[in-house]
Amino acid sequence: MTIPRNTRAKERILEIILASDRALSQSDVFGQVDGLCDRVTVYRVLDRLVSEKKIHKIVNVDGIINYAGCSSCDTANLHQHDHLHFSCVRCKKLSCLENHHVNVTLPLGYAVQELFLTISGICPSCG
Repeated sequence: MTIPRNTRAKERILEIILASDRALSQSDVFGQVDGLCDRVTVYRVLDRLVSEKKIHKIVNVDGIINYAGCSSCDTANLHQHDHLHFSCVRCKKLSCLENHHVNVTLPLGYAVQELFLTISGICPSCG
């Protein structure tokens, strides 16, 4: 079993994501680390935080991967992101709609690894 490393960069990146009211792209995160680390380190830390189940990935309607905190996950037992995400076409904000879940049933023999549920439209702030 690998022990997770806690570095200043990892702690700062997690703080940035958890403090945000929307999902952030790698570029968004890199723009907020204030020179603490380079772009490659940000990518590596984001991947590590996903594997440690502290954040989750969301693909927006443009195909860009964004990251959000896992506010409703119990990392020991439950780490599912079967909730909807909303991508505003005006302000580009990508939000988790954690109280809106989707139940997907697959044919026998199929196994889900990742599920991206993103709806595009106009958010309440832009409407």
